[in-house]
Amino acid sequence: MQFTKEKLGTAERTDFDGHFDSLADRADKTKKWTEKLVSNTEAVLQPNPSELFCPSINQLNLSCYFTGNRVEDYLFEKIDRKRGPERMRNLEWLGADMIGAGIEFGPGTVYGSALIKVGQSNQQLGEAERDFVTSSYEGFVCPLSKFLGEDMKAITVCQVSICFLSILNYLSREILFSHKYSSKLHVN
Repeated sequence: MQFTKEKLGTAERTDFDGHFDSLADRADKTKKWTEKLVSNTEAVLQPNPSELFCPSINQLNLSCYFTGNRVEDYLFEKIDRKRGPERMRNLEWLGADMIGAGIEFGPGTVYGSALIKVGQSNQQLGEAERDFVTSSYEGFVCPLSKFLGEDMKAITVCQVSICFLSILNYLSREILFSHKYSSKLHVN
């Protein structure tokens, strides 16, 4: 904390007692970490809609199409390059910031140790979420996408072919029937 003259450089710096300086420093840390925690908590509660729990195609090593991938993931897939390290989930970011805040406040304090414990739990939840999403896509979404993209496409082609053949069959029977009927008329 400085007065206006001190900011302009025309006066000597005011020295406060050590207790006040530590309280001011602690207040600044509290403000900084609380803003980060609020921001990350909001990100967990209201995630970015462009990240609809879709792991990148390269990460899964599968060739099925996912909606919600980022443009960079799509581009990296098209040029056959792997992205750098995997992005952290919102819960993992929140956990990392909680651990950082807990360490800065001091693991010996009640608030600091609570932040560290909750931060570690959030990181574990983020990892579990990543594993759940990855296994869900590998075991559920990708097989269904493959079914829709390959098998249902073949079924639709077969249905169109059968419909076309049915129409041809109907027309040929009509032609045959009309030919037989007209030949009977000429005989009489």
